[in-house]
Amino acid sequence: MLDGQLVSVLQSFDTPTICNALEIVAPERRTYGFTIEPFYCRDPSQTPMVGFARTATVRAMEPSSRSKEDDLSTRVGYYQHIARGPGPTVTVIQDIDAHVGFGAHWGEVNSNLHRGLGSVGVVTNGSIRDIDDWAEDFRALAGSVGPSHAWIHVVEYNIPVEVHGMKVTPGDLIHADQHGAVVIPLEVATKISGAVNTLSANEAKLIGPSKDPSFNIEQLVELLDPAGQDH
Repeated sequence: MLDGQLVSVLQSFDTPTICNALEIVAPERRTYGFTIEPFYCRDPSQTPMVGFARTATVRAMEPSSRSKEDDLSTRVGYYQHIARGPGPTVTVIQDIDAHVGFGAHWGEVNSNLHRGLGSVGVVTNGSIRDIDDWAEDFRALAGSVGPSHAWIHVVEYNIPVEVHGMKVTPGDLIHADQHGAVVIPLEVATKISGAVNTLSANEAKLIGPSKDPSFNIEQLVELLDPAGQDH
């Protein structure tokens, strides 16, 4: 179970700040572990989603080739995966159709079901719909918005996936908001707050003076950190 206090701390930062902090506590992750393409954010006013990844791939352009019995078994297994602890969880769905987002896995029904099973939100390259009828407080980053679910079905679940350049393994700690999403290595999660404090202090050395009417390029040159650690 993710400590409630740690969740609150991580939720108090936006995702770009988390990425900046990771450059200090996990510098090797400067060029990977985060999304690199834009999303549609259902409600930018919501606090960031923080939780352990539950994963799946979906398709919608053609019906499943499985039997009805196997389809039901897959659906049950998928929802069991979503419900499995520890929590809170974030659902990460990779749409693998040739036309990504052809049909929406997400709408009024699935947002409520997933929220009821402990998921706080979804990150997907696929589409969502019913955006005015979603479960209360259920967050969403999606590749697009569309009207139909077409032949949407889960292909596989509890597997590594990739969404907008971010590779995710089941159980990874996810932080996401309107800017995108990032994987936080569990071993450095408790170090994020301290790194943010360091970053804020460094940035204040630039931001404070820049607000003074007398600020000029000469002052900026004097303030810049030669190592580039000021922002």
